[in-house]
Amino acid sequence: MAKARTVYFCQNCGTQSPKWLGRCPSCGEWNTFVEEVVQKEDKNEKGSWRPPGNTKLAPRPRALTEITYTEEHRTLTKDKELNRVLGGGIVPGSLVLIGGEPGIGKSTLMLQIAVSLPMRVLYVSGEESEQQIKMRAERLGKVDQNCFILTETNTQNIFKQIEELDPEVLIIDSIQTLQSTYIESAAGSVSQVRECAAELLKYAKESGTPVFMIGHITKEGTLAGPKVLEHMVDTVLQFEGDRHLAYRILRTTKNRFGSTSELGIYEMIGNGLREVSNPSEILISQRDEELSGITIGAMLEGNRPLLIEIQSLVSPATYGTPQRSSTGFDTKRLQMLLAVLEKRGGFKLGTQDIFLNIAGGLKVEDPAIDLAICASIVSSYEDLTLSPKICFAAEVGLGGEVRAVNRIENRIAEAAKLGFQEIYISKYNLKGLNLENFDIHVHAVSRLDELFLRLFK
Repeated sequence: MAKARTVYFCQNCGTQSPKWLGRCPSCGEWNTFVEEVVQKEDKNEKGSWRPPGNTKLAPRPRALTEITYTEEHRTLTKDKELNRVLGGGIVPGSLVLIGGEPGIGKSTLMLQIAVSLPMRVLYVSGEESEQQIKMRAERLGKVDQNCFILTETNTQNIFKQIEELDPEVLIIDSIQTLQSTYIESAAGSVSQVRECAAELLKYAKESGTPVFMIGHITKEGTLAGPKVLEHMVDTVLQFEGDRHLAYRILRTTKNRFGSTSELGIYEMIGNGLREVSNPSEILISQRDEELSGITIGAMLEGNRPLLIEIQSLVSPATYGTPQRSSTGFDTKRLQMLLAVLEKRGGFKLGTQDIFLNIAGGLKVEDPAIDLAICASIVSSYEDLTLSPKICFAAEVGLGGEVRAVNRIENRIAEAAKLGFQEIYISKYNLKGLNLENFDIHVHAVSRLDELFLRLFK
């Protein structure tokens, strides 16, 4: 047995140092180094993962022209949203990390996948008992004999069970609870998380078994433990949303087997997560009467066009400093748009309290909703209603100009599909655009004052 030694790890990025440092040289964070005991042992003992058969020979260099490959056969799940974010299904031998805040639905999503796959699945839980998992499965209304549950945190014991069961899919809930006997530090520490992930990575690549790992999120919104996890895995999925709202977004932040611009949308209901095939219909509220300050913006989430409802409330400030509050939208960009409206549009908003809300609990970064936000604020300020059959898709510049946005055809097609009759875009988007292909009236404007003359004439 090798001599035990202590190493300092940065809890933010996983950087290793032989001594304590006040400031991490890699990520620049202060007071993040923690001392951990690292014990090096022989990993050839029984219990560590070893591929069946003889030990394979050391690899030799090969010319790029000598290397051949075949198209990977992906496994399609019954969850179309998950298939989309994975790039077309589960890739054999892939290591997928799913992160999200506590209570967001990570375990529910993975258990739904485990019981719906027509394959032998091993679900390893280090946080819940077998009875708790069985209760959740019954609540989901899905109990499958091909899904096996193992409550264990020691990786060596887990690999012993893997050799006996030989699963076709492995799910780990969660990576922070696992502990390897090769490392003496506590479970959840940087060295433990790195070692356990490395053992699972070796198992996935040598056996060809896809592995899903659930990871926790810190209060700063990053994956708990080291950021090195994101570099080790093949795919990183982020499960986002407000626990108090029904809708969840599964977003891809890294994918070696597909695009990172895809996302899936779910609705949390009593018996689990329901796929949302047409999210625009649920993000736009149904109203019996027209109200001021409400507009519809055409945005893109990844490659997916969505129509969202924007709500504004403008009222005279009761105190000296007017309030500027936004939910689901960048407050600094809101202040910029307000300055443009006051300078270029002549609206006296300096003495008004302004509140902005993106309905449905979404957080939007697409600048294509700038025009919808400006129209919403002016509608509330003038107390004039806009038709619910009008939507907007354009960016607003500091000079009050209406700027073009990308993939305008997808936005217009989505608006036409949902029954909107008019859409306002930038005139600079008209180049190469065939309006005869869309069953919707397209208005092209170049400046904000031109837009307001058409809307509030």
